[in-house]
Amino acid sequence: MLNYNINRYSAPLRKLEHYDAMDGFQLAVKRVFDIIFSIIGLILFSPLLLIFSVILVFSKGPVIFKQERIGYRGKPFMIYKFRTMRTDAEDDGIPRLEVERNRYLTPFGRFLRSHHLDELPQLWNVLRGDMSFVGPRPERQYFIDQINRETDDYRYIYLMRPGVTSYATIYNGYTDTMDKMLKRLEYDLDYLDNRSLLLDLKIIFNTVFSVFSGKKF
Repeated sequence: MLNYNINRYSAPLRKLEHYDAMDGFQLAVKRVFDIIFSIIGLILFSPLLLIFSVILVFSKGPVIFKQERIGYRGKPFMIYKFRTMRTDAEDDGIPRLEVERNRYLTPFGRFLRSHHLDELPQLWNVLRGDMSFVGPRPERQYFIDQINRETDDYRYIYLMRPGVTSYATIYNGYTDTMDKMLKRLEYDLDYLDNRSLLLDLKIIFNTVFSVFSGKKF
């Protein structure tokens, strides 16, 4: 369950209309970029994908963890990751956030998670068009419903394809409270209002730098 108190949140989101700063040409280029580099990524990382799959085959549970998220235009899709947790992580049916799920990490899963290698299967999501390399991180309907009780601005997120990385991920990290979820939404809306191909490149560069420098987010 989310750990928050509504009364603690004293900085409501700005009441603004939000519009996509990317025009049709930039969106087309962004999609071509996603297709080309997701294919290149799947080829380059195929040895790692194979090695990790073999290791996970010999552990209890599936190799790939899949979960329904809400994406572009509010449509649900299945997001793919290497499984990092025990299979009983959400046996009670209650969705959990990052900090709560960490208690269920397997030893190999902790290694994958700490280096963000569990996200590699999302290259397939990008190739399919479910996601982009840069965009708001996709959320589960359970948590979207809770966010919508605080603000009606989440609907603007549906104007964008979800991303493997985002401006909010770099500067806000993983979310484990409603405060951080609302702060992430502000970052995502700022990205929507100002996004460009150049900004996407900067976010990708900062993400790669953060991963290789060992930054936790």
